[in-house]
Amino acid sequence: MSHSTTEHAHHWEVSWAPLVLTAGILFLVPLTFAAWFVYQNHLYAMVFAGIGTPLLLLGVSKWVSEGLSHKPLLEGVSPKALPIFIISEVFIFLGLFSSYWAMRLSAGDHWPPAGTPAEMNLVLPLVMTVLLVSSSLTYHVAEHKLDHHDIGGFRSWLMITIVLGLLFLGCTIYEYNHLLHIGFGPSTNAYSTAFYSITGFHASHVIVGLGIFLAVLIPAMAGKTNKYFAFCAGLYWHFVDVVWFFVATQVYYW
Repeated sequence: MSHSTTEHAHHWEVSWAPLVLTAGILFLVPLTFAAWFVYQNHLYAMVFAGIGTPLLLLGVSKWVSEGLSHKPLLEGVSPKALPIFIISEVFIFLGLFSSYWAMRLSAGDHWPPAGTPAEMNLVLPLVMTVLLVSSSLTYHVAEHKLDHHDIGGFRSWLMITIVLGLLFLGCTIYEYNHLLHIGFGPSTNAYSTAFYSITGFHASHVIVGLGIFLAVLIPAMAGKTNKYFAFCAGLYWHFVDVVWFFVATQVYYW
């Protein structure tokens, strides 16, 4: 075999990190969510969360280690590939919103349906919007620090972004707990099903985004980072931020 043929020979890159990471997300997001909020079984929810959390962290840490130590087969492909993935996410959200719009418009004056609280909290989504927009701004500052090789500043602003994201999730948990306490659950009526489906699906993306930020932060604490990884993490987070404007305006204020 000639030298040129050997140089261009294809080789497979094998990693168990994506499978473990996906399993962790499965246990931590849909199974834990369903057990806690839908079936009201807190024991199962804690078991699923106990399984999902270490799997998620293990998958993230392994994938981060590989991303920082392995040279990619194609340089710079991730910034081009991620927008394609985001487009597929847009269509999933669009499907949820289309279902909600069709239901809302067909109901006419008979909206909201019986069983909906007389007054939904319309202040909390404004607070959540401020938190999420602020988190996008802080990550933008973090990227600016990284561009100027200020790894310490990058870490600091990234941690602020993570805290803001956690506060956003905390608001979601607080709201769910309050609504469930007053008897407004996912199966109460058509609106509650749409409400929990859309806001819950968005919250799952926030969790994934925070997991990605954690994957960026862990090596950054040791002074290591990857500009493509950091860029893609920010691009995904900004997408989650933009989607929230549609969630808030449609689900809460229409």
